[in-house]
Amino acid sequence: MAERKRLGILTSGGDCAGLNAAIRAAAKRAQAYGYEVYGIRAGTVGLMHRPVDAVRLDPNDFDGTLLRKGGTVLGSNNSNDPFHYVDSDGNRLDRAPEVAQGYHELGLDALIGIGGDGSMAILRRLAGIGGWNFVGVPKTIDNDVGATEVSIGYASAVNVATNALDNLQPTAASHNRVMVLEVMGRDAGHIALAAGISGGADVILIPEIPYSIDAVAQQIEAIRKSGRNFALVVVAEAVQTESGEPVRQQHTGGGTTYGGIGHYIGGRIAEATGAEVRVTVLGHVQRGGMPVSRDRLMASVFGVHAVDLVAQGKYDRMVAWQNRQVVDVPLQDAIDQFQAVERDSSLVRTARGLGISFGDTDPVL
Repeated sequence: MAERKRLGILTSGGDCAGLNAAIRAAAKRAQAYGYEVYGIRAGTVGLMHRPVDAVRLDPNDFDGTLLRKGGTVLGSNNSNDPFHYVDSDGNRLDRAPEVAQGYHELGLDALIGIGGDGSMAILRRLAGIGGWNFVGVPKTIDNDVGATEVSIGYASAVNVATNALDNLQPTAASHNRVMVLEVMGRDAGHIALAAGISGGADVILIPEIPYSIDAVAQQIEAIRKSGRNFALVVVAEAVQTESGEPVRQQHTGGGTTYGGIGHYIGGRIAEATGAEVRVTVLGHVQRGGMPVSRDRLMASVFGVHAVDLVAQGKYDRMVAWQNRQVVDVPLQDAIDQFQAVERDSSLVRTARGLGISFGDTDPVL
């Protein structure tokens, strides 16, 4: 009797809603091919352990409960690059060979990695070092992975941000205030743009479009003159100050992330307009929670197709969504084609058509 093939699955990078739906779909599809499926814990960190930190996945356990669950049951990490691993003494080590060997220690025939562009780049390098058969699945709330129109987690993050605007609008109107909402978006403004349109924002600030506080103030003054007593402003966390300085926060353990631009923008608006301003920072609220139907759907589609690629022996590929159907693309193409917001995109034009300001004095119409 032929030995059953072993398929590994891991989640890497920041968590998001829909990861468990992708794990579930891959495991259930793998069952049809007769594969043994192992979930690797904590991303590439699990492959460093000896024995490898992994758990046998039984598709019979993957009922609808997992489909609805946020986060990732396998755990993840977004700070332990195996090529530049920092140990407890602060030393930087290259632990990539250990991770690469972990694939073989577990006896895997193929590995599916669910991650963003950074994770994909690392996993592809590891696959080259270790001789892995690897397939990628795109996930990121920022929706900036190239070669795919959508990534797992984006729809749920936009939904959270839109709900926040829905809740901020009545209190803004009740107290004659300008409400500033800071949303995630490490390098791209997709969440701010989509939520701003859906949530009726008056101003959307994203890193792809330079802004001035004077232009933002003009928009707010125009709203006042029209007779409305409130305004909603959405800003992506990667937006910089007017002088071009990123706003970052220091975290326990020494790491830094974007955060705080909302308070900067709020203060500058108050100075320029005299308005009463309040700032809300959503932060990691956008990552957690139950995935919306769109993320469950895309995660299921991606998970099934990833296993089909393994069965077909098509490796070094990433599953993607293009023109209303699932496809697969060369993994390097997805890594190379970073997907920022284009200044003349349909959503930007839609926002301008609705009278939303991007704070720019020379808009592309």
